[in-house]
Amino acid sequence: MHIAPGPHGWLSINKPAGISSAKVVALVKRHFDGVKTGHAGTLDPLASGVLPIALGEATKTISYVMTAEKSYHFSVKWGAETQTDDAEGEITRTSTHIPAAEDIIDILPEFTGMIDQIPPDYSAVKVQGKRAYALARSRDKAADGKGPASSATEVPLLAARKIRIDKLNLLSAEADAAHFEVHCGKGAYIRALARDIGRALGTAAYVTALERRSVGKFPIEDAISLDFLQKIGQGSPASDQILSIMTVLDDIPAVALTDTEATRLRFGQRLSLDPERQALLRQTFADLNDKEHPYRAIAVFDKRPVALVEIEDDVLSPLRVLNL
Repeated sequence: MHIAPGPHGWLSINKPAGISSAKVVALVKRHFDGVKTGHAGTLDPLASGVLPIALGEATKTISYVMTAEKSYHFSVKWGAETQTDDAEGEITRTSTHIPAAEDIIDILPEFTGMIDQIPPDYSAVKVQGKRAYALARSRDKAADGKGPASSATEVPLLAARKIRIDKLNLLSAEADAAHFEVHCGKGAYIRALARDIGRALGTAAYVTALERRSVGKFPIEDAISLDFLQKIGQGSPASDQILSIMTVLDDIPAVALTDTEATRLRFGQRLSLDPERQALLRQTFADLNDKEHPYRAIAVFDKRPVALVEIEDDVLSPLRVLNL
């Protein structure tokens, strides 16, 4: 069996503002001698905070982090909207109205639960096969006379999407600014949330600071800085910072395998489960109120993950084999 070169696991980086997520991934990859690397959830260059980085075989589990709940602290300035809904863009609309703290608090329930949100023009959403930010950039350059006139077209209207906001609190309010905490699901744009809160309050708003405080099992308290990573080098101290692949899989039902079954699964073969494990898994999924079918689980041998699997009609099929 081929064992993929390591390390394998998760590194939680506290990304500083002013650097892209892709740049962080490149720095981590170089630090660990070119190991396969990927991140779970882009942070804008102006944003800071938790950026989970998958190393080696952990890259096969990124999708399980992308859907995890995230939390943010963000600051909003009242009185203007910008092209990008943050401090990086040109001002596009102004308002003299500054909302009172009690009015802000009263409006927040409208932005809690399942809500409709139109992503910012400057976002990674695909429109007609192209990224929205690329279309918006071409449009704005043409409008400024810095690009071809043929680019001076409106960005196609981005469709509203359902997003989930679990919690939204006002932390503090100042003369022309406010600071918030939000817990949300996949696909929520905090810049768009700030824009829409401003409009609902009869004013204009944009984000001036954004910090991601957590991504699923990765809280900011446990994240390390890039400077710290560079200081500890590539030896044992660096390895001590790498979290197990199971960190992001411990909420997924596990199927215990024998040595022979683990070998078969690693070679892509399907397995029929014995009656005892069938009954155990059915109860587990029932307890989780899991209505999806086929079911997803992690197959484990000797406390080590073997493969992400799909279970249907009591037959286990490998989806992603982990070569550990």
